[in-house]
Amino acid sequence: MTSLCYRRHRFPPEIIQHAIWLYLRFTLSYRDVEELLAERGLDISYETVRRWVLKFGPSIARRLRRQRPRPSNFWHLDEMVVRIAGERMYLWRDHEGEVLDMLVQRRRDGRAALRLMRKLLKKQGFAPKLLVTDKLRSYAAAFRRLRLTCPHEQGLRKNNRAENSHQAVRRRERKLQRFKSARSAQRFLTMHAALHNTFNLQRHLVSRSTLRIFRAEATAHWQSAVAAA
Repeated sequence: MTSLCYRRHRFPPEIIQHAIWLYLRFTLSYRDVEELLAERGLDISYETVRRWVLKFGPSIARRLRRQRPRPSNFWHLDEMVVRIAGERMYLWRDHEGEVLDMLVQRRRDGRAALRLMRKLLKKQGFAPKLLVTDKLRSYAAAFRRLRLTCPHEQGLRKNNRAENSHQAVRRRERKLQRFKSARSAQRFLTMHAALHNTFNLQRHLVSRSTLRIFRAEATAHWQSAVAAA
């Protein structure tokens, strides 16, 4: 596991961790985080927050993903269009209660779908029991290439769960005034997904007492992920 070293930083680890958590957890810009920290008497520029996120964010996201339990066997694959530097790109995502992975690609063909599914199978280490997609034929082509034996359901409204999961990404895209490059979009969305999976508690489905327990567990996972080696 990649170690986190906070030495030679002007501010203590707790402040660095809190700034990163604010930016990735909520729909905030770097300047918003600067203002929130200033309200607490901390004079930290937005550029400093940006450097903290870029330096520590990927390692924290990897730690959070390792702590997650095994995901569901039901996978919902979907893609959404994002405009990066004036060019149409496709963000391929898998969602079944949580975001398993995402991949920014230029095309919407069978090769792009195959690349996402191969990445999912390699990272998760098991094949799904059910694959749900929309009617895009690229999924069926990739499904045949991989010779998967699970049922593959395709339909116009069967994949509403994955469609609705795009909303959080759309909010961040608007806040960031669109992504600047495919590389930066991939990096940010990977970090954002790890935080989203940890703190997405489905509060409308549980009681208040259960919500408190889930929040405590999510906070414990976060503290474990940001702890220095």
